[in-house]
Amino acid sequence: MTWVTGHNGVRLHVQTAGDPANPAILLVHGWSQHSLCWQHQMQALADHYYLVAPDLRGHGASDKPTEAEAYNTSTPWAGDIAAIIDQLSLDKPLLVGWSLGGYICGDYLRMHGSAAVAGLALVGSAVTLGKYAPAEVIAARSPAAMAIGMYSEDQAENLAATLAFVKACTAAPINADDLATMVGYNMLVAPDIRQHCRLRHEDYRPTMASLTIPAMVLWGSKDAIVLPPMAHQALDTIPQAQPVELAGLGHEPFFEDPPRFNSALTAFADQAFTKHPTQPRKVP
Repeated sequence: MTWVTGHNGVRLHVQTAGDPANPAILLVHGWSQHSLCWQHQMQALADHYYLVAPDLRGHGASDKPTEAEAYNTSTPWAGDIAAIIDQLSLDKPLLVGWSLGGYICGDYLRMHGSAAVAGLALVGSAVTLGKYAPAEVIAARSPAAMAIGMYSEDQAENLAATLAFVKACTAAPINADDLATMVGYNMLVAPDIRQHCRLRHEDYRPTMASLTIPAMVLWGSKDAIVLPPMAHQALDTIPQAQPVELAGLGHEPFFEDPPRFNSALTAFADQAFTKHPTQPRKVP
């Protein structure tokens, strides 16, 4: 565990695993989530990579500024990712963005370009947000996926919506202990921060269309949160992006079937790091 000072002095709690001399994978979690969501990657992949998993601003143990401007543009998110790369001396890490985390990777690439990273993996994520998302996707979203109640200050309504959202993140039910943990760390995020993070309107297609780094778009065939057509839109946008569909899985494939997800991520990571080899770095 370590701390990074992000944009405007926001302190970011960062989990790490593995040897810092190994190629780095920067795991960026989703909306109202936590670095703990990556536990099966932090445990299984640490022999070969340096795993870095921050709690995003407003989430987990990281600082939680309340003003909308701390969340609703690319600037703070891009600044946080750049700070993590710089302060942990990560040499061309692989960016892995899940759901909202994929958009945050888009924020970083929009503001800082791709020169400092080895590649990009979008996991259950997309290249458009809000009003820019495909119209058919907006019309098809379920109430659980929209999760309007998660913005409510009424705690009973908020808890019910959070439980429904967490259940909707997996194609099959998960065990009671894991469900309780996930609901617990979702509830660490305040309703107003959830709104500021999610109710953005962004079109990352110009940024993503200009990428020259290796890219992968991975999604579960039964994703009910970021629907599969959004993955296809990303594939149509990002030059030569590799498609990886994991049949039978939902929005959280890295938790639902860690071996299958880890195999896909490892294959892509090795390819990206071969194209952009890392250099020995000074460990902070």
